[in-house]
Amino acid sequence: MKFGNTTPILRSFDEIKAKEFYLDFLEFNLDWEHRFEEGLPLYMQISKGKCVIHISEHHGDCSPGAALRIQVSNLEQYHELLLGKNYKYARPGVQEMPWSSKDMSIVDPFGNRLTFTSSVST
Repeated sequence: MKFGNTTPILRSFDEIKAKEFYLDFLEFNLDWEHRFEEGLPLYMQISKGKCVIHISEHHGDCSPGAALRIQVSNLEQYHELLLGKNYKYARPGVQEMPWSSKDMSIVDPFGNRLTFTSSVST
């Protein structure tokens, strides 16, 4: 038995805010967008490296307030990149955790928490 990658679905309530946060601030790529027809809720896929996330405005897909842990090979570099953007809604910090990782948590405009994490070198 073999399992594949997991693709989380995060709730969004505003396309403009979602794209500003995920594409402009976090620098994820927009892979594709889908609507059943104009004026209906957006469903989109974003990615950065091997990290793939679906963002949905459909009320039945998921609830706001999810939490994700995303592995990053150079957390300090990503942290500096984000701080350099002077994004007015988030100034994330990096914490060394007791379980031997460094974590940087950011809450999106819809209450979902993304924790970017890397192993602490010994």
